[in-house]
Amino acid sequence: MADISIADALAQSRMLEGLSDTAALDVQLLLADVLERNTSYLYTWPEKLLTQQQVLVFDELLQRRISGEPIAYLLGYQDFWSLRLKVSKDTLIPRPDTELLVEQALSLLADGDYRVADLGTGTGAIALSLANERPSWQVIASDFLPAAAALAKANRDHLKLTNVEVFTGSWLEPLVGKFDLIVSNPPYIDANDEHLARGDVRFEPLTALVATQSGLKDLRDIIEGARDYLVASGWLLLEHGFEQGEDVRRLFESSGYQAARTLQDFGKNDRVTLAQWVL
Repeated sequence: MADISIADALAQSRMLEGLSDTAALDVQLLLADVLERNTSYLYTWPEKLLTQQQVLVFDELLQRRISGEPIAYLLGYQDFWSLRLKVSKDTLIPRPDTELLVEQALSLLADGDYRVADLGTGTGAIALSLANERPSWQVIASDFLPAAAALAKANRDHLKLTNVEVFTGSWLEPLVGKFDLIVSNPPYIDANDEHLARGDVRFEPLTALVATQSGLKDLRDIIEGARDYLVASGWLLLEHGFEQGEDVRRLFESSGYQAARTLQDFGKNDRVTLAQWVL
């Protein structure tokens, strides 16, 4: 096996060109993970040779990335908001667009004795980000998949967040009592959507992506069901597809909510709709 330096390994980003929009970064992250160093080390010691074992591991990870496997699954973690979260193939990979949901939730309620729920928590990204920013909140997270709930608990325990409880159950089913704010990033993609055959979503669980009724079924169920769990003037915030803003506002309005409005993500696409339950 020929000697391979860090510089040689970094140059293999060319194998990802056209397959990934972040080819150079992908290779940096994989190589830093193999070497158990940060990415700045790679450019400080470019001439350093990899061991044979490191070459084998790096090559395997690179080939998996070339096949399209998401970088987060290869690394076993994803950064979201201010947290580093463990990920697995049982859950969606947390995405920057979902940080809009966190940002808006934090803008609605300050520190205080509030109860907040995150439905379909997955890795726990939303619930844990909120709990970390608002230690005084009592945050409840639910997921119908036991493996996902277990992952959220593992992330909670690793982050030492004591104001979060995680339950297994479908949407609102595990909740008891009233909440000041409920958030969710539910499945909202239609089963026939061509995007399901592209990019990272090919490797993510369909149960966390696809909903019936043109992608609106779970959004509708949450909107209708949350009315029984919100305090007077409580808020419901939902992430949805970029073409679903008008439909979601209509669902809110037909279910008796007020002040429904849609917010755009970093790409200027409709992404989060929120409304208030006023008795």
